[in-house]
Parts: sequence; structure tokens; C-alpha cells
Amino acid sequence: QFRKDVAAEQGTEEKDVDIIGQFGVGFYSAFMVAEKITVISRAYGTDQTFKWESSGVDGYTVEPWEQREIVGTDIILHIKPDEEEESYRQYMDPYFIKNMVKKYSDYIRYPIEVLFTKTRAKEKAPDAPEDEPAGFERYEEWEVVNSQIPLWQRPKDQVTDEEYDTFYRAKFADMDAPLTTIRVSAEGNITYEALMYIPSSAPQNFYSRDAERGLQLYSSGVLIMDRCEDLMPEYFRFVQGIVDTPDVSLNISREMLQQTRVLQVIARNLEKKVKNELLRLQKNEREKFDEFWANFGTQIKYGIVNAGGSRTLPELLIFPSSEKPEGTTIQEYVDRMPEDQKYIYFISGQDAEQLRKLPQAERILDKGYEIFFMTEDLDEFVVQTIAGFKDKIFKSINDEDALPEDEEEKKALEAKAEANAFVIDFVKEQLGDKVADVRVSRILKSQPVCMVADGAITLEMEKYFNRMGRGANTFTARRVLELNADNRIFKALKNAVLDDEDKARQYVNLLYNQALILADMPLEDPAQFAADICELMV
Repeated sequence: QFRKDVAAEQGTEEKDVDIIGQFGVGFYSAFMVAEKITVISRAYGTDQTFKWESSGVDGYTVEPWEQREIVGTDIILHIKPDEEEESYRQYMDPYFIKNMVKKYSDYIRYPIEVLFTKTRAKEKAPDAPEDEPAGFERYEEWEVVNSQIPLWQRPKDQVTDEEYDTFYRAKFADMDAPLTTIRVSAEGNITYEALMYIPSSAPQNFYSRDAERGLQLYSSGVLIMDRCEDLMPEYFRFVQGIVDTPDVSLNISREMLQQTRVLQVIARNLEKKVKNELLRLQKNEREKFDEFWANFGTQIKYGIVNAGGSRTLPELLIFPSSEKPEGTTIQEYVDRMPEDQKYIYFISGQDAEQLRKLPQAERILDKGYEIFFMTEDLDEFVVQTIAGFKDKIFKSINDEDALPEDEEEKKALEAKAEANAFVIDFVKEQLGDKVADVRVSRILKSQPVCMVADGAITLEMEKYFNRMGRGANTFTARRVLELNADNRIFKALKNAVLDDEDKARQYVNLLYNQALILADMPLEDPAQFAADICELMV
């Protein structure tokens, strides 16, 4: 009858009604010892209390009931009277219940409590004679009768680091201890326990499409979902762990989980906890953080570029720099900046030592300014995505305005460019469409030439896309050849333009190829480059 009633209420066929999915085997097993079951319940988000009642035979009744002060449910079992072959009274005995739980449910993931009536010595009255016995009193006390409380539900001060590590190894099949453990207990509008781990090394398939992510989701100790992706953002997918909340229904569907506000609130809080723990390691346990960065730094960068972490993650970034080759954070860089430094300087390439030697780095370093060396393919995209840090803007040392100029400097440069315009025009004519522009450099100090790029696509991006096989015509930087008008090589070029155009053409080709070599770009005609050098040596 109950199955028919539920089917009628849901508008489905009786055969389609999943009684287990609706109420659970445990609930209906109660009719083995109870002649009637009463459920008093007030649902979340409502002020109305209802009473559900059934004898398990002829349907059930639902009616409004006396107002329950708080959200929740009371399940009341009306125990059957004893029969000749069966004693039901024993199910009212707390010690019998305790023994049953110990035998069958001692390892269940949530605590089971039984109300015991106990005795204790009374406190003596202050004026009572010393030899007068205080007597005893009876009192009631709830007692947890199963021993295997889940690790994440035990008080923090009752769990050792060794227990956390052992649990992690067994639960997540990792031979190594975790890098760090994060334990969260939250009570209030949303209550949950979380036990999270950051692994000490990345799994072999971590960066593959097959890698699974997400935390295990429990409801009051009962597993609901083995991989709940909504609990942790993509950029923290290396986090392993468990979330246990009573505020999610046991029979909630995956679709409902994705929309529930409870998970959204929990996810935001857990994200903050993970970030704060990483910042703590960065500040107080740098060796551990460096170990984390070696394993998951690329994931953090992916998170900034592709997974919406541009606001959350920049504080975690570490790059080698001219001051700290081993790596430094952006905040540490900013803290070291001289008062007159306006920008956070960077340059991209494959090797930090080679980047330090670039001609365009000389003027910046001589000013006492630090330079970030971006040595991974993703770094250029990371910098473009975050643009700045707090009130400081990232600035490539290749940019014309990398060093701010006063009015006198601007006028001097304009005069220098005007005086040498015929040389620049000659170089442009010789190089044709090999470069987008040629100009008198503002960024060079002692070196004669360098190659930079104008626009969103940098030289490093062009090289990256070429390595990825994306096609040079699709992602090509606007190459700009910069010449140092104060360098003696430029003066030799200028004299050659005036007196010997053939030699001037050789000089242009040499300078162009030298700029390509410095930028780690391939030479278009290595044989001709070698021949030009040999001819000038004769």
C-alpha cells in the first residue's frame, strides 16, 4: 500500500518507485521490532512541523504537528509487545543496544549514541559532617557506543600527525606522506568537517585528461560522492580529501548537488583554507613550499591563465629573479623595490643566466632594479593575464617606456632619432618585411642592437606557438630592430651608409642576425651570416 501511495503522490507507476532511494533499508528494518513508527520533522527552510506515522501495513498519515523549535527529525519507534518466542523489551535496554552496535556497527563512519542511566556520588553540602556519607544520585548521560569514529570527526587534539599520515596513505593509495594536512571544522548555518591533504608529489597522470579530481563528499559519515568536483576549484585539483556535512541529503542527486548553496558555501571556504595553508608554507616553511612549487607550480599557472584564478593565485607565484635566482614571490619583489621604481620588471626566455646578459637588461639592472626571469612557456601568458600586482604594473624590459623619461631625455632622444633618420630608413629598406619597424633604442645602454616585439604577441609567444605546431603565420610577433645610436657600431654603420653602401648592407645583415641570436631566434640564412663575418675579417 505504501508503494502505491508514494507512486500516486509522485505521479509515477508503482514499479518505478524506489523505496530504498526514498527512505532507506535501515528505516524500514525498524518495523522488525516496532509496531508503529512516528516521525516528527521540520524541513530546512520552512517553519511548519509535520508528523508522519505508519504501522508499515496499511499506508501512512501525514499531518501538521506541534511546532518544532529547530530544523530536524525525531524518529520514534513504538516497540512491539513481547511474544512467547521473541522478547522485544530487550531493545529498550541500553546495554543490549550497546552490545548490538559493538557487534554489528562498531566500524560505521558516524557515532552512535545511547542514553544511559548512571549513578554517581552526590556532592556533600558545605556544612555536612565529615563522616556523613554523601550518598548517590542517578543521572542520564549520552554515550558513544561505537569506537571507529571517522578520523575527520574526532577532535583535533585527539589525532596525531602519524594517524593523519597513515590515513592518507591508506585512503588515497599514496606511498609517501602528504606535504601538509588541512583540518577544518565549521559550525553555524552550514556545518561540516573537512580533512584535506596536499600531496608531496604529483601523480604520474596528474597533467593528463584522465586524471580525476574532487573531494569525497559524505553526509553524516555516509559516502555520497567519491569525486565531488564542485568542492574544489580546478586550479587546486591536486588537493585530496574528505568533506562531511549533515546539511546535504543522503539521497541527493548529482544534478541537485551542483546547484545546492550548501556546496557552494563549503567550496568557497575550503578554497580559502587551501590558499591560506599554502601562504603559510610559503612564509614559514619555505622548503616545503618550494617542494610544492616544484610539483604543482605549473598547475597554479594554468589556473591563472585558464581556470579563473587570476585574482586568487598571484600571491602564490614564484619566479627566479636577478636578486633571487632560486625564486621569489611577487610580494617579496615589491617589498624590495626602491622608492623610485615604478614597475615590476620581467623578461621571458629559456634560461635565467642568458636573460641576465641580454643587452636590454643592462640599463634596468644598472638602475638597481630587480628583474623577474620568466623561464617557462606559461609565464608570458600568466603576466598578461594578471597584468599587475596590487598597485604595481608588470613591465617587460623590452618595452620602449620601460624606464620613465623626463622631458629633457625625451627631447634628446627625439633629436637623436631625427639626426639619424637616414640611417634608420636605410636599415628599413634593406630588411624589408623581415621586421615591422626599426628605431633608435631607448632601452639599450652599451650594446649595439636588440630585437623586441610590439603588440600582444611577444617573441617568446611566437616561439611557443611554433613549438606547439600552431603555424608561424597565425601567431607571429611584430619584430622591431632597436639600434643604439650612442654605440660605436652604430657610428660605423652610419659612416658606411654615407661612404660605402655595400659594406653598410653587410653591417645591416650582421646586426639583424646578431639581434636574432640574442633573442634566441633561428637565423634565416646561417651560411650567409658566416660568409659576411669572414669577409669583414679580410
